[in-house]
Order: sequence, then structure tokens, then C-alpha cells
Amino acid sequence: MANLTIRPAQSRDLVALRPVIERAYRGDSAKLGWTHEADLLSDPRTDQATLEAIVDSPTQVLLTLFEDDTPLGCVNVADQGAGRAYLGLLCIEPARQGEHLGRQLIAAAEAHARDSFGCTAIEMTVIDQRPELIAYYVRRGWRVTGEKRDFPILLDPPFFMEVLVKSLT
Repeated sequence: MANLTIRPAQSRDLVALRPVIERAYRGDSAKLGWTHEADLLSDPRTDQATLEAIVDSPTQVLLTLFEDDTPLGCVNVADQGAGRAYLGLLCIEPARQGEHLGRQLIAAAEAHARDSFGCTAIEMTVIDQRPELIAYYVRRGWRVTGEKRDFPILLDPPFFMEVLVKSLT
């Protein structure tokens, strides 16, 4: 049986992790998995410098799920101050989606926000074009706040980010 572990990513992990992120978010010609945004967006999801900045930040962590030494997914947790954390960049290798690995990463992110950052709440944003993804988080205890934020890329027509929050107490 493979050895699954979750630990903070280190710089040396990022070369192998970044392609996992891109496959999970932007898909590929096979459009594997159900969480990709390949039908909505085609630009790269992230870059090496952004990932390095997360790894180097004292107020963020990039928790990474490994099978032995192979990265299968990650989640970014950022301390926003005032008892609130932000969860982002959650992804699982598309061929491995459906194995409850995302649930493990979400639980690890919530625990890290609570235990390491001392947060009492955590928030995330999801593209409002992805109601099935929003429903996934709602089933896991997240609440849709009704707040919408601008999508970070200007599109026509525009996308918006739905804000979800979860209590950690």
C-alpha cells in the first residue's frame, strides 16, 4: 500500500507540484477530473514565482499531499489576521479525484488554520460559474456568504468569485 502524507511544500517540491496544479485547474485534452476550469479559462493557473512566495511566507503554507515522494495535490492556507484564514489553490491530480483525497487536504487546511494560525474562521472564493463545486463545499460545512468579489482576470462577460466561510470553533 502506498504511503500518503500531507506536509508543507518545500522549494524542491514545486517543480513536480506545479504540473499537478495546472492539470487539476486547467485540464488537458482529456479533461480528466471534475474540478477543472478548462471550459472557462485557458491561461496558466499559477507560476513558479507565486508558489515560491507562498513557500517562503511566514503567514502562509502550501500543504501538499504526497504518495511516497509523488505530489498528488495541495492546498494553500494563508493567515489573514483577526482570526481568519484563507483557503485557496486546492487541487488533486485529476486521475485521482474521487478517492476522498481532497477531503483530507481540506481537513488538514482547517486544522492548520486553527492550530497553527489560531484562526476561528476560514474563507475561500469559488468562481460563481461552478455551482457544483460550491455545492461540494457546502456539503462539507462551508456557508455561502452572498458576498461576491471580482475575478482576478478581466473577462467579457465578467466572472465573479463567490465567498464561502466556515467556522473553525
